[in-house]
Amino acid sequence: MKVVLALVGGGLANSLIAYRIVTQNPDFRLVVVEQESSLGANHTWSFHDSDLTTDQRRWLHPLVAHSWKRHDLRFPRRQRTIESGYNTVSSQQLHQVVSTALAERCLFRRRAIDLSAQHLRLDDGTHIEARAVIDGRGLAASPHLDVAYQKFVGLFLRLKNRHNLAWPILMDATIEQRDGYRFVYTLPLSEHDLLVEDTYYSDTPKLDMAVLRTGILAYAARQGWTGAEVTGEEAGVLPIVLGGDIEGFWEQGTAGVPRSGMRAALFHPTTGYSLPEAVRLADAIAGPRDLESAALFRFTKQRSRNLWRRYGFFRLLNRMLFRAAVPEQRYRVFERFYGLSEALISRFYAGHLEWQDKLRLLIGRPPVPVHRALRCVLERRHVAPFVAGQRKEEHT
Repeated sequence: MKVVLALVGGGLANSLIAYRIVTQNPDFRLVVVEQESSLGANHTWSFHDSDLTTDQRRWLHPLVAHSWKRHDLRFPRRQRTIESGYNTVSSQQLHQVVSTALAERCLFRRRAIDLSAQHLRLDDGTHIEARAVIDGRGLAASPHLDVAYQKFVGLFLRLKNRHNLAWPILMDATIEQRDGYRFVYTLPLSEHDLLVEDTYYSDTPKLDMAVLRTGILAYAARQGWTGAEVTGEEAGVLPIVLGGDIEGFWEQGTAGVPRSGMRAALFHPTTGYSLPEAVRLADAIAGPRDLESAALFRFTKQRSRNLWRRYGFFRLLNRMLFRAAVPEQRYRVFERFYGLSEALISRFYAGHLEWQDKLRLLIGRPPVPVHRALRCVLERRHVAPFVAGQRKEEHT
């Protein structure tokens, strides 16, 4: 089989690249290789309106399953409604829309067992030649990334009565704080359906599934959401990047192969959001760009480097959160943050802080011990290897 572009892994980033290309050029010769039976696995991706441009939101719109005009935040000493659009892309919607657009260009239940910059061999014996191969199989274990973890279990609940939530609760941190910063995240999917997730900013990736499932149902009961039927489940572990070596990270893996999404470290280091960067990458690759393998490798590597440099301040904030704050007091960092202006909060999510924003985040009475915060500022590179675990996309 000969194609122009072969995308290995049918997750968010590669699905968006393929979708963006074929909706602009229906005859483009590409193939997406996915080892599961559908695109996107079992994930929910979220983004704020301000994360994307108007044109990006327009072309992404068919994939958006739910949108709201505002969202709530709840802390022990702060309750707030943020007047900002919030959206989710479900794996079901992603698969339906993208697989329909790609048709026979999706190869499901196939796994790449040999991969190079212009060649793939699949486990069924299929050989694919391409001008370029893009590796989008998720973030691999790396000795070059120093990380903590955002981990969660979510239950899809169907209620007998209406839940009466008009918009999401992005963080309810009024619950017991344990295993780091803990909050419950709730999306109202219909009048009777909710996604409720128990989430932790933790030092370890360990998840006790049974305990967390029970806790979610108990939380729902306390909200008055009784008679809940569990219709589905999500679970995952995302890296929260504290530091590392981006050059060493790119030396891993097969030489010269372009990367996308989490595989290229194209995600927000504090929230774990990867959808905005996946949309931007899809726009860039689908535009007037050389799709020859060497050029595409240089482009994706440089994009990753640039993002790494831009997010240096965010990694500093992450170190303060995990190394300066007492684990069960980490919620105070977020409680203070969500007292800032909506414009600053939007720029934080979009990853485009101005120098005044950075100053505002650091001045005032800190919610962590000063001497520990200073240690984080002065800290040199320290790497404790990232170990890949379950992964589901983002919802901070």
